[in-house]
Amino acid sequence: MTEYQPTAPYRGTRDFLPDEMSVRTQVFHRLYDVIERFGFRRYDGPQLEPAEIYEAKSGEEIANQQLYTLTDQGGRRLALRPEMTPSAARMVAGNAGSLQFPVRWYSHPNCHRYERPQRGRVREHWQINVDIFGSEAASCEIEMFELIDSMMRSLGADEDTFVIRVNDRQVLSAALTELVGVRTDQLGEVFALVDRWEKYDSERLAADAAEIGLDDKQFAGLTDVLAAGTSLLDELPAEVTGNSNVVRALRSSSAGLIRFDPHIVRGLAYYTSTVFEVFDTSGENNRALFGGGRYADLAGLFTPKQIPGIGFGMGDVTLFDFLDTHGLSPAPRSEVDVVVIPVTAELDDAARTVARTLRTAGLRTSVPLEPRKLGKEITRADRAGARAVVIVGAEEWQDGTVTVRDLGSGNQRQVPHEEAAETISTLLGTDR
Repeated sequence: MTEYQPTAPYRGTRDFLPDEMSVRTQVFHRLYDVIERFGFRRYDGPQLEPAEIYEAKSGEEIANQQLYTLTDQGGRRLALRPEMTPSAARMVAGNAGSLQFPVRWYSHPNCHRYERPQRGRVREHWQINVDIFGSEAASCEIEMFELIDSMMRSLGADEDTFVIRVNDRQVLSAALTELVGVRTDQLGEVFALVDRWEKYDSERLAADAAEIGLDDKQFAGLTDVLAAGTSLLDELPAEVTGNSNVVRALRSSSAGLIRFDPHIVRGLAYYTSTVFEVFDTSGENNRALFGGGRYADLAGLFTPKQIPGIGFGMGDVTLFDFLDTHGLSPAPRSEVDVVVIPVTAELDDAARTVARTLRTAGLRTSVPLEPRKLGKEITRADRAGARAVVIVGAEEWQDGTVTVRDLGSGNQRQVPHEEAAETISTLLGTDR
């Protein structure tokens, strides 16, 4: 057991000091902006849900190994949410009568899983979830791929830094049964094998395949299917590929955004056809960043009405690993734009009057909380990242003026205090 450290967060969780929080806020706001430009609306739900909804819909790994569970005073078994999609399905099902389908929803919850902490995995993470509920059309897949591409590019990424790898579990099922000879009752185990295919050497994979019941010929056939890439689609009957939204996306104007890859199956139990993952292409961080897929009837746990959907979850841990790997993380914002400094304590009220004017103009403005010498306050303002200071002196204030100093050049001038906001906005290049 790890020794308790009173100033450290619980293992697998993180503290975010102001500089790091500034970077995170900038990144997330760029992503929100892109998502909302596609017409998605933000929602949220409770941290606690009945444990049964995850045990029914999230797959064995989450349900049996990663849930944080508790029993409340009424004897109900609850869980801290490990993911948002089951909650979203419950909310959609509960409000289906008042929704105009299809709906575009997104959220940014924090989620909890009892993971073994390592690079890319922690026990508490934040995840942007984006879903479309109520449509089976291939245009949903196409929109998801276009949205992901736009989100990544809003962070400075390009086609040399990431790739969207896409598959269809129904197409893969047909390939496994018709080309490899996998029995229907073996598909779940073979999917699990495919999901870890790129993590192990061929000897380990062959041994795992034998445990499932595949012979050497079937293992060779499975290897060929997974290596086939897009050419696999030509080996399957038209009635299989013709019904695939992934195939339709590959024939659309957005085909250049995605790469068909039979290795992608996704581990979560509720995905039924389209599945996709976004990968970092850097050799330093060559891993999946996030992913998603289509679910035919996730809301079926809560309503007899069939409500199909498609979505993805973008976790913060792998996202920031990606940004750091490619040098794309923004710099932290400064504490303030301007500091208003009274020369004496008697001028505190005057300084606050000026500060209120600057804040009304949209400038991030602070006033010293404790009296210090002017030189020390100017130094503190510079270290806080302020671009300017406004000095409130006794004689100048009597004359209705203040001194505005540009901390970059050191130049300063007196201006009427009513014009301080305009002067500083011009100095910052943000004439408001």
